[in-house]
Amino acid sequence: MNGLESSPSSQNPPRVGLLGIMQELYDDMIPGITETQGEYAQNIVDRLDGPVDVTFEGPARNRQDIERQMKRFNDEGLDGVVLVMLTYGPAMRTVRALSENELPVMLANVQPERNITKKWDMDDLTYNQGVHGAQDLANTLVRLGIDAPIISEDWRSDRFVEFVTDWAHAARAERSMRDMRVAQFGQMPGMGDITTSEHAFMKHLGPQVDRLSMGLIDERMRAVSDEAVAAAMAADAKRFEIDDDLSDDAHEYASRFEVAIQSLLEEEGYDGFSIYFDAVGDDGRFEQLHMLAASNLMAKGYGYAAEGDACCTSLVTAGHRLASDAHFTEMYAMDFDRDSILQSHMGEGNWKIARKDRPVKLIDRPLGIGGLDNPPTVLFMAEPGPATLVSLAPVGSDEYRLVVANGEILDTDELPNVEMPYFHFRPDSGVRDCLDGWLKNGGTHHQCLHLGDVSRRWEMWSDMLDIEVVHV
Repeated sequence: MNGLESSPSSQNPPRVGLLGIMQELYDDMIPGITETQGEYAQNIVDRLDGPVDVTFEGPARNRQDIERQMKRFNDEGLDGVVLVMLTYGPAMRTVRALSENELPVMLANVQPERNITKKWDMDDLTYNQGVHGAQDLANTLVRLGIDAPIISEDWRSDRFVEFVTDWAHAARAERSMRDMRVAQFGQMPGMGDITTSEHAFMKHLGPQVDRLSMGLIDERMRAVSDEAVAAAMAADAKRFEIDDDLSDDAHEYASRFEVAIQSLLEEEGYDGFSIYFDAVGDDGRFEQLHMLAASNLMAKGYGYAAEGDACCTSLVTAGHRLASDAHFTEMYAMDFDRDSILQSHMGEGNWKIARKDRPVKLIDRPLGIGGLDNPPTVLFMAEPGPATLVSLAPVGSDEYRLVVANGEILDTDELPNVEMPYFHFRPDSGVRDCLDGWLKNGGTHHQCLHLGDVSRRWEMWSDMLDIEVVHV
């Protein structure tokens, strides 16, 4: 997957701490064991380097070490903590540190050597005895009510690296929810599945949703420099195949709209936004809808959903932290011969997921919604291959559910009369069973999509937030 243009949290690897636990008892038995096991832990750090940025201070040999290191990981704002037993260590020493910890944790049940051989002596048994320390620690996690992912694996294996990488990205996405801020410009009345209590949403999931006036964007549009608009238009000319029918004036206005929205998000510290089309049309000061702005800002790493849907906006925003290039979409129609669903929306889409063998177009697009001038619209089909589709569904006064569908984006012919981003998504469970399950579980009509299978990351994210996850 491609990286995001201006979202450091998605470009850079997640940052986690490694808490390697042992005890002083073994120093008298095996002189140098602390240094030996410290080198082993550093080997784990080096194995994870690249996909994950790991902070490791050294073996934690007593309660003071454990509490100091865990406090440091929290103070530095890391995304999570990987717990590793370097030898056996009494788990009671971890209770205070784990009780006061605010970061997601996982338990890596690993040991230095892959296999037991005839050459092993009592020292080798001590070096590789982490498993019963992991059992003591896991029991403590259970008794503290901490639902930590666990993997028992050879630390050299790809499976180990992939598991920790998935968990670290999920942890970063979960952490992002805690201080996430979403700007909401209007909301479509009567649209039930996007409605939730802002108080309950913030209490249980974290994001702060602020209802803002379109006047804030208008004010910034009038302050945008011609140079900034020209730079945005030049960037579009490099990215897109621009329709000859698209006038420079229409493109210039759309770019001014985009720059204004981005300046507002940056200045006020918003991570994502949602605009209801009638909030634009009814305002009276705007000439177009925000189709180009939504597409380009999604590609830059901002969360977005339509019609004032704060739930899906937050989901797409978290999605950018979970994996590269989150895309906002919805289900439009079923195709029973292809066993697929046509995914689209009225003009917004993250063109970072576009198929590589066809140009992404910027077209002059008639759109009656909002009663304004034609909004320049990005047009593309998504890259064929595996994909993950998720919905954050309000299912009670203060309850939420993540509905997940794994599937495949099909390699299909273009639809010449469709003037918005689109693609066929074939669920692994089949269109009938998938949609039956989607509907029965309250899955919403706005969704977040990623290229590739990132369902395990979403599962881990849901567990961290104590949200039910359902696969359909």
